[in-house]
Amino acid sequence: MPRALLSVYEKTGVDAFARALAELGWELVSSGGTASFLAEQGLEVTTVEQVTQAPEMLGGRVKTLHPSIHGGILARRDLPEDLASIAEQAIEPIDLVCVSLYPFASVAGKRGATESEIVEMIDVGGPSMLRAAAKNFAHVAVVSSPAQYDTVLEELRAHGEVTLATRRELAREAFATTAAYEAAIATWFGDTEPFPDQLTLAFRKVTDLSYGENPHQRAAYYRELGARRHLLSEVEQLGGKELSYNNLADLEGARRVAREFTLPAAVLVKHANPCGVAVAATIEEAWERALEADPVSAFGCVAILNRPVSAALGARIAEHFVEVLLAPGYDDEAVAALRTKKALRVLVSRERRAETPGERDVKRVLGGLLVQERDADVADRETMEVVTGEVSEPQWGDLLFA
Repeated sequence: MPRALLSVYEKTGVDAFARALAELGWELVSSGGTASFLAEQGLEVTTVEQVTQAPEMLGGRVKTLHPSIHGGILARRDLPEDLASIAEQAIEPIDLVCVSLYPFASVAGKRGATESEIVEMIDVGGPSMLRAAAKNFAHVAVVSSPAQYDTVLEELRAHGEVTLATRRELAREAFATTAAYEAAIATWFGDTEPFPDQLTLAFRKVTDLSYGENPHQRAAYYRELGARRHLLSEVEQLGGKELSYNNLADLEGARRVAREFTLPAAVLVKHANPCGVAVAATIEEAWERALEADPVSAFGCVAILNRPVSAALGARIAEHFVEVLLAPGYDDEAVAALRTKKALRVLVSRERRAETPGERDVKRVLGGLLVQERDADVADRETMEVVTGEVSEPQWGDLLFA
């Protein structure tokens, strides 16, 4: 009877996965909360304590870190000496390892989380099991995400085993998971040092993009693990085509300009350059001023408004070719008017904070990165000194705007 070891923090779908394994003749081995959860679903489970003949220790910190577990995972089935070694210790092989890790990044990113709460989310046993199973992919299937459940079950039903090619791919994903996990932990420990000797960054794909800067370039959008938010995390798309690589690049550029202003402001960006920026007493007037700055370059622009879009303004914007429009809200009539432009991506922002404190700017160069503190300074008249001549009040307004 093949054996599956299941130890997951995220329980969604694991009961159906475990039930399917049991129906295929697998023995289920599980630990702690996962074992209790599966037993509550009516599944027969062998507990890790039964396998190790040792109780959990240190409040659950030590339960799977045991030769009976790791010997069963790491034994090479094609080496007689490995099989003899585990047989001598009465250790049975483990053929599938299913682990989801403690949510370190999400807890570390919560406002008000204490150091002790964050440290307790550093998973030790989970990464150890994933790495052991991934190393022994020739004989063991490693499942590091609920998204893999269906693929594994399909192969077991079709072939009676998980194919070597799939086991190899599952191993790659497991090592990527543990690498990103360790990177998030290292980043958290290094938060006190702006430029540590070793900079460890980890990213997870949000979506594939139709193409990159040019049609012949493939592209995707990734978010940084551990970041409290990312470019699209507080954005909802209300209409239009999928966002492109250039759309996202220009959207970030427009955000960086728009955050400078508290007055009603409109920012129009084309090919990474602001082609119209204006503030005014109303958002309608700000839009008109920004458009008048360079109406030719504004053709096919990305636009950000920092006030809600009225029905009248929505109709006015729809008269122009705009690739992307981002605003904090829209009247229903405005959305209806904008949706008549099938190519216009209409985005609503739920963003409440302009920046993420401590975030670094990173630029790719040949074989490395340029890293700097993000420029968070806002123009402040109090910090400026007039060294020659006089500046009138209207001129002060223009200088600070510029």
